[in-house]
Amino acid sequence: MQYDRTDARILEIVQKNNRLTSEVIGEMAGLSATACQRRLKRLRSEGIIEADVSIVSPKAVGRSIQMLVLVSLERERADIIDKFKKAIKSSAEVVNGFYVTGDADFVLYITARSMEDYEQFTRRFFYENPNIKGFKTMVIVDRVKASFAIPIELPAED
Repeated sequence: MQYDRTDARILEIVQKNNRLTSEVIGEMAGLSATACQRRLKRLRSEGIIEADVSIVSPKAVGRSIQMLVLVSLERERADIIDKFKKAIKSSAEVVNGFYVTGDADFVLYITARSMEDYEQFTRRFFYENPNIKGFKTMVIVDRVKASFAIPIELPAED
């Protein structure tokens, strides 16, 4: 997966606002709308752009409780890890999940309507899973930044 300086500019633009038209993005990147559309299509097909999403306020949709949860598994076996990854992907409450190094095996970002709902989730998701050694919950007091923007490295000029 390679990209050039023009692609890098397009990536910077769409990370800030993916609702801009190809005409506007092209103008900002110094391209025609058609050339911009072609580049966006290639960036998506090559997996450089993974998704076009909107960041929704959890509180605005009734999910005012947010947590970061550190999860430790009983054993680190490929089948157990894969099964837990699948459970993460299929859970609506888990907004983001990361397989990590360090004291925990996974870090999850979870939202809930209330602490009672979160308790029910923990019973289903953690306590009923015999492969989970333990988990630690950190309740988020304030979401300071919400973004998926990645700093874009400019490729070397040829």
